[in-house]
Amino acid sequence: MKAAFKMKLKPGFAAEYQKRHDEIWPEISALLKENGISDYTIFLDEETNILFAVQQVSRQGSQELGQKEIIQKWWAYMADIMETNPDHSPVAVSLKRVFHLD
Repeated sequence: MKAAFKMKLKPGFAAEYQKRHDEIWPEISALLKENGISDYTIFLDEETNILFAVQQVSRQGSQELGQKEIIQKWWAYMADIMETNPDHSPVAVSLKRVFHLD
């Protein structure tokens, strides 16, 4: 199953967001894969700073891993450049699938 959600990047941080994801911590990648998350892509709408994420999930999506210490550290690391909740988790809005073509 695919899951999609949107988040919001603070203005002026597109390059930093890209850099941090180019250097994603190996523990994060491993945790995502261990939990059945694959084919994970994030797109940026540069006009609105909206991040659009889509991922293949088998059990749960990446946002449901928030109880893991490494995810909490990643969220804190990213909090200065994204809109976040009080616990530093990104403000993420699930998106409804309205079309699919294989």
